[in-house]
Amino acid sequence: MAAANTLELPIIDLDRYIHPTSPSDQEAVITEVREACQKYGFFQVKNHGVSLDLQEGLLQGLNNFFSLPKEDKIKLSFLNNQCRRGYEASGMSLRDGDALPDSKESFYIGREEPVIEPPGFHGPNVWPDLPADQFRQPIWAYYQATSQLGKTIWQILIRGLGFPTTVMDVFTQRPIVPMKMIRYPPTSATLPGQFGVGAHTDFGGVTVLLQQPGKEGLEVWLDEEDRWVPVPSIKDVYVINCGDMIQKWSGGVYRSAKHRVINKADSERLSCATFWHGDLDATNPLNPNDPNRETVGQLLVKRFANQFSLPKELVAAAN
Repeated sequence: MAAANTLELPIIDLDRYIHPTSPSDQEAVITEVREACQKYGFFQVKNHGVSLDLQEGLLQGLNNFFSLPKEDKIKLSFLNNQCRRGYEASGMSLRDGDALPDSKESFYIGREEPVIEPPGFHGPNVWPDLPADQFRQPIWAYYQATSQLGKTIWQILIRGLGFPTTVMDVFTQRPIVPMKMIRYPPTSATLPGQFGVGAHTDFGGVTVLLQQPGKEGLEVWLDEEDRWVPVPSIKDVYVINCGDMIQKWSGGVYRSAKHRVINKADSERLSCATFWHGDLDATNPLNPNDPNRETVGQLLVKRFANQFSLPKELVAAAN
């Protein structure tokens, strides 16, 4: 039995949605997801279509990259990349209100496009100088699988609000789908009071999170109970959550919950989050009369303006 202070998020069997055997199968999944997103903003999924081989290939690829000398990783700094692709060193992320920067280090990729399009949300990835089978191939295969999973979750969320999945046609032509690969240092390598990732909500759409099995760290804030509770790390089970944009687009039906990461073990911890947002110019597809006409791109600028090479006039227009 789980400890009393552990959040027992529902584990939803997605195979009933992906391969239904009766009309009621998909409806049951839609109901379970809707209820979890209303109550927690988080849920877990099994039988999700991302094979264990892909998950293990990803984790091995992350080990291969993060084990490189620091000077090799810094050469790929995302601060030198207009598309915010590449490496983020430990200590480079500090949110307002946090006393210390995050201890994590990260690597970012996104949808692969041949040409950088200003202001930089579309473009090519950067890749480390490793044999393809040690990083690029397993990472890209995993990215494609979790991108499909994120789209499936969006379909379920849309249907849970009573809309047909065709609504997605208006905001999924060239969606922004970044993937963030993370290594957390052991407890002994962090400062007192330093978080792996400080408390935040995700800004956008669906987050598909893989936690390294057996390595705990994720905590979710429960407003009703006024406390942080840990989310277990379970093999072959993904954690899914909604971002601020989904909360806005759904009129508050779905929640965007605050969460953080504290690596409690004196060993490194890996995780990977695929964020499925939507087209840059998309506004709320669920309410065309929504007076808030912010686009996905404007929301991105507001959240990450200091990490992109953005024209001053674009940043000003988004604020």
